[in-house]
Amino acid sequence: MLLLCNYYVTYKCNSSCKFCHFADHEKFKNSQNASLEDFKNNVSQLSKLGIRFIDLTGGEPLLNNDIDKMAEFARNNSMQTSITTNTLLYPKFAERLAGKVNLLHFSLDSPDKDEHNNIRQADCYDKVFESIDIAKSIGEYPDILFTVTSDTYHKLPEMHEIALKKDLILIVNPVFSYFGNPGLSDEALEYIEEFCSGKKNVYINRAFLELRKNGGNKIETPSCKAVSRVIVISPDNKIILPCYHFANKEISIDKPIKEIRETEEYQDIKRKEGRFKFCEGCTVNCYFEPSFAFPTNKYGMMAASSKIKYGYYKLVKQMLKKKS
Repeated sequence: MLLLCNYYVTYKCNSSCKFCHFADHEKFKNSQNASLEDFKNNVSQLSKLGIRFIDLTGGEPLLNNDIDKMAEFARNNSMQTSITTNTLLYPKFAERLAGKVNLLHFSLDSPDKDEHNNIRQADCYDKVFESIDIAKSIGEYPDILFTVTSDTYHKLPEMHEIALKKDLILIVNPVFSYFGNPGLSDEALEYIEEFCSGKKNVYINRAFLELRKNGGNKIETPSCKAVSRVIVISPDNKIILPCYHFANKEISIDKPIKEIRETEEYQDIKRKEGRFKFCEGCTVNCYFEPSFAFPTNKYGMMAASSKIKYGYYKLVKQMLKKKS
C-alpha cells in the first residue's frame, strides 16, 4: 500500500549543512527544478493510487519558485503536505504558502547562533526566528526540526527551552548514516532517549531509536518498506528505486505511473526491498517513518504511540487556529 510520496522539487540548496550531501553544490549546480506541469500530472495520478501524504523536499524546496502552487495542488488532490526549510526564503514565501502546508518544519541545529550557522555554512540562525514570528503572525504553527548528531545531542535541553518559549513542538530528528556520515554514538542514543521521554512539546519517533539500538535494518528480516509504501520522484521526472539515498535504478515517467509500478522490473525491486546488500544496517528516517506506519510489530507499536502524541498536539493547534 502506497502511503507517501517523497517528491524532490529541487536538488539545489542555499546552505551547506555538514551532515547533508546536498552541500555539494558543484554536483547539483546544473540540475533542474521539478516542473509544475510534471508535478501536477504525477500528483493527479498518485492521488488516484491512494497516496494521501506528500513531502515536498530537496535540496531547499523553497528554491523552486512554484513551491506554493505545488503545495496547493497537492492539497486540492486530498493530500497532506510537508515542507522542511532552512527558512532563508521563508519570509518571501510565507503568505503564498499560508494554509497550504500541513506540516511546516523549520530547521534549527543548535541553540547557539554561531554553531548553527557553522553547521549550515550559512547565516540563517536569525532567519529561523524571524520566520517563526512571521508564520505565527499569519496563523501558522511550524515545528522546530532539530537534526541531532553526536556533536549536538547535549544541546537538547536548550533546544527544548526554545520550543517551549515559542510554544512550538521540537521534532528531534536523529541523524542517519549514509554517504559516509557516521550516524549517532551509543552515548548520544542513550541521552536522547532519556531526555525525550515524557517531555512536553517534544516529538521523536521512538522506533527510530530502537532501530538504531538494534543495529538498523537486517536484510534477513527486513523492516524497510521503501518501495511498497513510498514512491520517490526526482526533479527531472524519474522514479528512483529502491530509495533516493541508495538509488540504483531510475525510471523515466514516460507512461502512467500505475503501469510503471506493474512492470516486472519494478516488482522485482519491490520484492527485494530491504534485502539489498546496502540495506544492511540502514536507518534512513525517510523510509522507516512509513515502514513503521502500522502497529504490526514492536517498531510499529512504538511509532504509533509517538505519533498519537504529536497528532494530538497538532490537532489542538489547528483548533486554536480556526478559533482565532
